Order: sequence, then C-alpha cells, then structure tokens
Amino acid sequence: MRKLRLRTIFSAALLCAGISTSAAAAEPGMYLYNWFGLLAPQTPKEFERDAGIRIHMDAFDSAEIMQSKVMAGRTGYDVVVATSNVLPSLIQAGVLQPLDRSQLSNLAHIDPDLLAQVAVNDPGNRYAVPYLWGTTGIGYDVDKVKAALGDDAPVNSWDLIFKEENISKLQSCGVAMLDSPSEIISIALHYLGLPSNSRNPDDYQKAQALLLKIRPYILYFDSSKIDTDLADGNICVVVGWANGALAAQAVNEKANTGRKITYSLPREGALVWSENLVLLKDAPHPKEGLAFINYMLRPEVIAKTSNHTLYPNANKDATEFVEQKLRDNPWIYPDRKVVAELVPLEPLPLKLERIRTRVWTKVKSSI
Repeated sequence: MRKLRLRTIFSAALLCAGISTSAAAAEPGMYLYNWFGLLAPQTPKEFERDAGIRIHMDAFDSAEIMQSKVMAGRTGYDVVVATSNVLPSLIQAGVLQPLDRSQLSNLAHIDPDLLAQVAVNDPGNRYAVPYLWGTTGIGYDVDKVKAALGDDAPVNSWDLIFKEENISKLQSCGVAMLDSPSEIISIALHYLGLPSNSRNPDDYQKAQALLLKIRPYILYFDSSKIDTDLADGNICVVVGWANGALAAQAVNEKANTGRKITYSLPREGALVWSENLVLLKDAPHPKEGLAFINYMLRPEVIAKTSNHTLYPNANKDATEFVEQKLRDNPWIYPDRKVVAELVPLEPLPLKLERIRTRVWTKVKSSI
C-alpha cells in the first residue's frame, strides 16, 4: 500500500548491502519481498552479522504486483511484506504457511491492541506478524486553510473534505487525494455512517454520490506526489498518510520556509492499516525466514526502520528506541483512545471489489 518517498535512500541501501535483486538466485540466505524502502538501510548487514544469514531482497511498489506474483507461486521468496487487507486473499489461496510461534521468541513484544487489529484480516493471528502500521487522515497547510476557512476551519473532521461549502473554498489552494479506492471509498462510507467495508452494493452508490458532489473541487488523485506537492506549497490539503505529512513538515522546517504543515485524525475515525511479515508456504528457506521475522521483532531493531521510514511499528517495547520527535508525535503514535477508534481496512468479495472499482473509475473521470 505504501510508496516511500525516499527512493534514493533505499537504492543506496541496496548497493551498500550488496543485496541481490533476483529471488531466482541460488545463493544461500533468506529471500525477502518488501515494499520499496520499507527497511532500515543498516538492517541487512546487521542481521547477517547477528544470524550469519544473508538477506537477498526484491522490492515492489504496488500491492497488486506483489499479490499477483505471490499467487502464482514458486517465487523463490521466503518472507513477504503484505498489507493487512490483502492477507485474507493470500490466506484463502493457501500461499502462506502458519507461523511456528515456537521459533518466534520475540513475539511477546507486539502490542496486543495492534495484534487484535490484524486479527480482523488474519483470524487467530496464525499467518502474519505486524511490522509497521499507519493511518490515513488529513494533511494540511495551516495558514492556507485558515485563510480559506477562517479560525474555525473543521480540521479535526471529515467535514473539511466532504462538505461542499468547505472544500469549494479550499479549491483555490488545492485539494488532492490518494489514488486508492479501498481507502477513499471506505472513508466516504464511514463518513456517511455506513460500514466502511460495506457488503451492500447500494451503499457504494451513496458513496459515489458523495464523492461526485465534491469531485469538481479535487485537483487530482495521485498517491506518489501529494506529499511533495504539500511540502512545496502546490496544494494545501491532502487525504493521505501521516508519515507523508510528517515528511512534508520536515522539509519545510529544514528549509525554514515558515510554512506549517500538520495532520489530523478526524474525530469521526480515520483508517488504520498495517504492513505484515508473512512466510510463504513454498518458502525455500523457512528456517531462515522465521529467523528474520524474529529478528525484526527485537525492539531495538524495528525502531531503526521506524526512524528511517517515519512509520510507527507494532512493537510495544520499541518506543524508547524510536527518535523522540517521532514517538512524541501524536500523528504517528496516537494514544490508545484514538487507536481504539481507528477503522481497519478489510477486503471485499470480488463482486463488491468490482463495484468499488467502477465507482472509483467514475469518480476519477468526472469533472
């Protein structure tokens, strides 16, 4: 689900770690298939020194690419990073193997609340270990929103986006959204007081009507550029990810632009999702794969990846190792009350996935 903006950092990490980019290679070790950039650069070498196992890694930047490749089987990978709402499809297809908990001595470090969130898509937590997680909410330029809507702008509510009287005034400074039907349509359903992962086809027509009403005021849908444009001042509001808003804020602070970027988890509830470590059923090196998963469960290890990616991790004992500016940020590490109100992404039956896709195509193509 997540596209890390710091691609050059990850590319450098691949080069200095000497990682093979082909899982077809016959070298011994552990083969990892991960989102582009979702691992601290120093981790491969540190794992090799600690366990005597070399990591060979391929990267993807689309859940669809990962899913189609894994579903086909015989990938040569051992461990894959899978987004929470993709888990049921992988489980039902029989391409994952249950995790041997006796080999995961560090599993006790996982936050039980986040483990429960993952259980929505992995009943009994049999197949997946939560790795990193995040939220989908509202990132915005404080001064520009205030100039458009005044001091009482409803920045803590989805009303900012879904009420025409608000978004129409924000059009002049630019509103953009993720190109993600599973996220945006789920948010629209939730705002309407409907199940965010509704099984009722009629509900999707209601979400479509809401989105079409505000569509004229949305500049674009593009997951890859919203954070950069927010940082550069090209837009003033995004429906996006918390770490993207944090990155935009950091860019402005470093450049001393005076522009203040912040992020809101709307009071009606924001989306929550997780990236998870899973072991493939046909993993050629399952022992080494489990060793890697257990290694990533160490608090001091996973904290390095949080510091690198700006994503929170699911390890309740890692917080002390996370950089203070990150762990003290309520956008990234919301309190337990807020976490309890977050809405998890879930998969839909194929028939409803098609309906959602048609809705999204209509919304995006409308002007």
